[in-house]
Amino acid sequence: MAKNEVRFLNPPKVEAKKKKYCRFKKLGIKYIDYKDPDFLLKFVNEQGKLLPRRLTGTSLKFQRKVSQAVKRARHIAIMPYLADCLK
Repeated sequence: MAKNEVRFLNPPKVEAKKKKYCRFKKLGIKYIDYKDPDFLLKFVNEQGKLLPRRLTGTSLKFQRKVSQAVKRARHIAIMPYLADCLK
């Protein structure tokens, strides 16, 4: 064995990250309906805040549409602005 050689008892784990994708582009959705609160709840956390793009994988174009739909749903009282346990 050489001095600079490193040996492991167990091989190091290499995790393969899943590729994030925009579900709207994949499914061909062009319009996000603000009157569907069950669908919009997928983009909101327990406190009622919008989830960022880096967590949902949504593209910038559709993230803007999602945020606009959530704001409209909140305005007409379909979704709450704040919540203790939304999900």
